[in-house]
Parts: sequence; structure tokens; C-alpha cells
Amino acid sequence: MVKSMTGFGRAVREIDGYVITVELKSVNHRYFEFSCRCPRQYGFIDDKIKSYVNSHIARGKVECFIGIEALNSESADVIVNNTLASAYVKALDEIARTYALHKDFGAATVSRFPDVLVVKKAEEDEERIWQMVKSVTDEALEKFVQMRAVEGKKLYDDVYSRTQLILESVSYIEKRSPETVREYNDKLVQRVHELIGDVFLDENRIIQEVAIYADKVAVAEETVRLRSHIDQLRAFLNSDEAIGRKMDFLVQEINRETNTIGSKCNDVDIARKVVDMKAEIEKIREQIQNIE
Repeated sequence: MVKSMTGFGRAVREIDGYVITVELKSVNHRYFEFSCRCPRQYGFIDDKIKSYVNSHIARGKVECFIGIEALNSESADVIVNNTLASAYVKALDEIARTYALHKDFGAATVSRFPDVLVVKKAEEDEERIWQMVKSVTDEALEKFVQMRAVEGKKLYDDVYSRTQLILESVSYIEKRSPETVREYNDKLVQRVHELIGDVFLDENRIIQEVAIYADKVAVAEETVRLRSHIDQLRAFLNSDEAIGRKMDFLVQEINRETNTIGSKCNDVDIARKVVDMKAEIEKIREQIQNIE
């Protein structure tokens, strides 16, 4: 099944006194790139969530947001840093004396200074927190993967239809190529008669020239390889693995064979088909940039 690299999934659930939010979104990228925004005190989750998401997603630039809100207020204590508070009070007293100012500060004023009040959260079971986050991540991943699959189906249909157009052009070239050799033979015989009239014509020499020409314009090997590459490309489209990078390489090979046919052909009709094929190949190349 083809999957797009563009996706979004979000899940929110309340579990055992916590409200947990997991949000995933991704865009195209050559490899797997992951970034996570998570509350500082739960930083131990970062590596776990990266590995877990990577086990479900092979390619793409993935951004993850994790929100963890404790509903139980008893899970945190506010502690006064008395040493620091005392230093602030002493400094305020000194300012008042030095500049003959009124001592109009109180506890509220001192508490607003940095680090005077420290929030200390109760010790939490890291594994328990991770298991809760993981369960919500599963829900977000399900929506995320589902969206990528829907987009992937559109990519599948588009790429498959374009391979069919290429194969139709290949069939035309396979049929047309021998005709160009016969036409060359007829033109060559006609041209020689125009030049030498009714003088004896060396048919062996004509046959030799036509054989050389036929060898130069022969594209059977290229069309056989093209069909093989397209069969393989279609097999990739039905694979459950991440196939975007493999398809990218295969499209390069398809383009190379098409260029070879274009360089060999000495026929306007074949040349037009080659142009059509290259246009479809370029569209396929653009589409597979979106495939995981």
C-alpha cells in the first residue's frame, strides 16, 4: 500500500488524573527526521517517542507535540528559597537606606523575584507516564497513518495511470521501429536509382547499409528493459514497505532508457512519443517525492 509522507493525527485523553495530548504532523523529506515538543519535566519521553514513531513511519519530516497536564494539585508543592529571599530583602533594605526611600515592599514583592518560589513536583513513575503517553500516541498514529494512506491512494492511481501511458508509447515505438528500417531501405534504393539511373544495383551493398542502419536505430533492448522497469515500479506500488527511495532510483533508470531511445531514433513520430514519455516520467518523479 502506497503511503504519502504528508499526514496529521491528534488525540487527547484523560488517564489517571492526567490530560494527555499527542499531535503528529509530517511533510516530505528524503529520510526520517523527528522533532518533539514536550514539557521539560517529561524530557525522558523524547527518545522513547522518537523510536516508537519511527517504528511506524519510515520517511518524512515529523513534528510531534506532547502535552501532559496533571489534574491533581497535590502532585506539586511550592517551596520558598529562603536563602535567596533573604538576600533580596537585604538588598532592598540597602537601597532604601542609601537613597532615603520608604520600605514599601512586602512578601508579594519579594515573591516575584526570580527563583524565590520554586515549584517542586512530586516524584512520578516515568514508566507509568510513558505507557499513558504511548496509548494516546497509538490513537494519534492511527489517524495519522490513515490520512497518509488516503493521500497514498491518490498517488497510486496517478502514478499507475502514467505508467500505462508510457507503456502505450512503448508499444507504438516497438511497432514503428521496424517500419522505419523498411522506409530507410526504400528511400535508399530510390536515392541510389536517382543518382546512377538504371546501372546495375549491388543489392548486397544495399542490404549491408540497411543492416548498419537497423543496428543503429534498434531499440528492442531498451523497450524490453523499460517494460521490466515499469513492471517493477508497479510491484513497488503494491508493496507494504517504504518504497519511495527505491521508486526514485527506478524512475531514473526508466528515464535513462527513454533518453537512449530518443538518441537512437531517426523518426519524427518516435521522437514525439519519446517527448510524451519524458513528460509522464517527470510527473511520476514529482509524485514519488511524496511517497514514503
